[in-house]
Amino acid sequence: MTPPTGIAVTGLRKRYGSTQALDGMTFTVRPGLVTGFVGPNGTGKSTTMRVILGLDAVDAGTALVNGKPYRELRRPLTHVGSLLDATAPHPSRSARNHLLWLAHSQGLPARRVDQVIDQVGLGAAARRAAGGFSLGMRQRLGIAAALLGDPPAVLLDEPFNGMDPDGIIWMRGLLRSLAARGRAVLVSSHLMGELQDTADHLVVAGRGRVVADTRVADLIAAVAGRRVSLRTTDRPSATAALTRAGATVTATGQDTATVAGLPPDQVVRLLTGAGIPFAEVTAHRATLEDAYLELTRDAVQYRTPTP
Repeated sequence: MTPPTGIAVTGLRKRYGSTQALDGMTFTVRPGLVTGFVGPNGTGKSTTMRVILGLDAVDAGTALVNGKPYRELRRPLTHVGSLLDATAPHPSRSARNHLLWLAHSQGLPARRVDQVIDQVGLGAAARRAAGGFSLGMRQRLGIAAALLGDPPAVLLDEPFNGMDPDGIIWMRGLLRSLAARGRAVLVSSHLMGELQDTADHLVVAGRGRVVADTRVADLIAAVAGRRVSLRTTDRPSATAALTRAGATVTATGQDTATVAGLPPDQVVRLLTGAGIPFAEVTAHRATLEDAYLELTRDAVQYRTPTP
């Protein structure tokens, strides 16, 4: 395995006609960490990953893998492995033959093909045509291809798609194990719950640029610290009193609400002073989804009405 230095994306800019797909995208994927790459549709995630892999050119900026552009890498699969499209393998070619073809192109031995087939759990289906695979099986085949060269950097686009519960658990373990062995792992996904359980770091994209680049735990803690969970038998009166004090109150149930803009102790003082009954005032237990929605509220380009 090539000594890892990670992936460095700096100032990427790309325009498609009147659309600014990338507008200064900058971040680093460090060895030893699973980095989640998230953002609303149309914010440049897929374009960025294609640029890293030398599939798209940019108007400005650089994307380096182990200090070099992808196109300058000798035997690139030994530097970076990727899964961008699970439907890429030829449908009439067996899983093993697909991987053998890739291995031959990179000067890798056939025994490495059998190793990755076993690693992703496709041993029993290795000689079956890929066209008959389920989406989850195709995802596993794509991951086998990404791991074929034992690369120090791995890019996976929506790897949880099509996975059954057992496959999701396996995927979590795989991503963590890759990072534990010192690899730089970049995972694009819309499944915030899976990234919360898997990623160490998070890059949030919005309108072609990075809007947050932080540890997952720090991001969740920051959002939790700005919200309070309230339980009261008189939610209308509580909402009115807290709103007058400058808070934003969002109903979450018949007698529950989330309060933003005031700390818990001030919420308690206001409700007590107004004689409004309450059974609970606690710091909000935020999730990664909460943090993501707050960060990307102004970056969503394709919005539908809330039911």
